[in-house]
Amino acid sequence: MSWIDSIEEFVPSNEQERKDKEIILKYINVFDDILKRENEIIHITSSGFVINKNKDKVLMVHHNIFNSWSLTGGHADGEENLLGVAISEIKEETGVKNIIPITNKIISLDILPVLGHFRKGKYVSLHLHASVVYLVQADENEKVIIKPDENSAVKWIPISEIDIYSNESHMKKIYYKIISKIEKLPI
Repeated sequence: MSWIDSIEEFVPSNEQERKDKEIILKYINVFDDILKRENEIIHITSSGFVINKNKDKVLMVHHNIFNSWSLTGGHADGEENLLGVAISEIKEETGVKNIIPITNKIISLDILPVLGHFRKGKYVSLHLHASVVYLVQADENEKVIIKPDENSAVKWIPISEIDIYSNESHMKKIYYKIISKIEKLPI
């Protein structure tokens, strides 16, 4: 299945996802470089919502730029295998190696605002991330590592405590949405 097909086949769970899906598909047709961060208006990112076997913890990183606990994830950078991007980012940002996709389907589809910031000494202007999130599982006993240029900590957080750790209200809404979807899955 192509990356565009995976977005087209995504079934929105609410009005926000329906509208974001519509806009993402529109801009896929407008921009031929939406898979690349060189598109300074909107580009595709892929993340993993990593849960443990008991489905009561999520693996998160303390993100340097956003100064908050967040999902692992990153830019597609031209790569069309968005699940592969999410898995690569998990491995790179946490050191966890054994990642099992719970489903190959996108669990959350969102347009996220990214405020202007400095990255590697260069200013990055305000832009949008067309964010796809996949649900995956990992072993909470596997050793984790910090990736100092991207995060300052890696930790398994009780799902019930995401609210305590995340200080980004727009991301908390996404986490709650994903958690409610997990509760409905036959896993």
